[in-house]
Amino acid sequence: MSTDSHVSRHTADRSPILLVGADAVTRDALSSLCQALFPPEFAPPAWAGTLAEADARLSRGAPSLVMTDVEMPDGSGFDVLDSWASRNDLDVVMCTARPGWESAVQALRRGARDYLVLPGDRQRAGEWIAKVANLAKAANASNAGEASGSLVAPVRDGVTRSPDGPHPFSRLVGNSGAMRRVIDALEHVAPTDAAVLLTGESGTGKELAARAVHDLSERRDGPYLAVNCGAIAPNLVESEVFGHDRGSFTGAERRHRGFFERAHGGTLFLDEIAEMPLQSQVNLLRVLETGKLMRLGGSEEIAVDVRIVAATNVCPDAAMRAGRLRPDLYHRLNVFPVTMPPLRARGDDVALLAQAMLDDANALDGRAMRFAPQVLGALQRHDWPGNVRELRNFVQRARILSPTTVIDTLPAPIIETLAQFPVRDDRTAVALDAPLAELDRHVILGALAQCGGVKARAARQLGISLKTLYARLSQMPAQGAARAAAQPLAQDFD
Repeated sequence: MSTDSHVSRHTADRSPILLVGADAVTRDALSSLCQALFPPEFAPPAWAGTLAEADARLSRGAPSLVMTDVEMPDGSGFDVLDSWASRNDLDVVMCTARPGWESAVQALRRGARDYLVLPGDRQRAGEWIAKVANLAKAANASNAGEASGSLVAPVRDGVTRSPDGPHPFSRLVGNSGAMRRVIDALEHVAPTDAAVLLTGESGTGKELAARAVHDLSERRDGPYLAVNCGAIAPNLVESEVFGHDRGSFTGAERRHRGFFERAHGGTLFLDEIAEMPLQSQVNLLRVLETGKLMRLGGSEEIAVDVRIVAATNVCPDAAMRAGRLRPDLYHRLNVFPVTMPPLRARGDDVALLAQAMLDDANALDGRAMRFAPQVLGALQRHDWPGNVRELRNFVQRARILSPTTVIDTLPAPIIETLAQFPVRDDRTAVALDAPLAELDRHVILGALAQCGGVKARAARQLGISLKTLYARLSQMPAQGAARAAAQPLAQDFD
């Protein structure tokens, strides 16, 4: 679900945010955040104290974001989710001052985009509100631009695109701090003509980042060419990159324009730059320094205007020490370095990416498939050596092999492959095909381990009472850690 296209319908007299619920503490906390993040010309958030009022407001015209409490006099926030969370132009976030693990699982299972416990999750609530505020301000500016005849519509601070085109970052899915830093860096460098060097492991999205730089630049209407330097035979690199004239070598029966000439006025993405032969690196540096090239076998210099984005999946320092990358070329390319984070460092992005990939596949054949929460949790606890590329392959296989529209288990081939990779911490990973009871057990025992076995502290971390924690432990299989943890001890209290 996305608020991007929907928020533009809102004007200053109708708020893009609806707060639902009777809890005054939650409502006041969210209202103060909205007041702080929205400019004064926008209407304050609308409020519905009952389920009936919420349904009436949403029926008249959905906002971009609904933040609903769990409890209401005539129903619950789950009723809001059941009725409205399936809309693709609406984000529904569950907010409560009374946390509960079961409520969180149910909310996410029934379509909530997030589950926030206030006031502790005030920062995350602010992020959701800020997203809508930024889009509302951009839409307001867009309307002003249309009135003045502008052909370019702003979609977020500092980012522009064609009104009918996709958002440049639409393929860079993720809300983690690591990805936000990447997107912020790309937004800053894209409008310039500076060379960009993207580093990171294979499959982390370097080509998507390069394309975003082009789409956000003044060159976006020019050509964009992506070249894998490691995929070109060494004896053909000069010809392919710089071009050749007729008769320059045996078989050169006609003139050939290389990548630089074909990318004139646009962007040339040189992937795996450390795989380029050293002599070709010398010639590349010359073109970057002078803005001119000479075709193989040619006698005239040709001026080219090309922005370079380069990438490598090896450490540049190691490549230079090994003699694979010329230091002078590295320093010429490394004007603005951006490191793409591995998937294992992106936290909740794994679940977001997996669902986004599934949604893309759903759009192709019309099937409404989704992941069960425990499967997303299992994927999130594993390392992904192949990063986003590998996750995409897993999603495709799981979708093909799933007998139902809800992928609640992962097929044996995927389980076997995942089993080869270590989990991210020293806790025992829950089985990929485990029911929610096993997921519940895993989370509780993990919290106990993190809290040194002190149950009162673990209960606070889980958002449940100590009595509830004892009850949950007593219901678990009487084995190992669960049996020991169910016995009250003096150190259970802090």
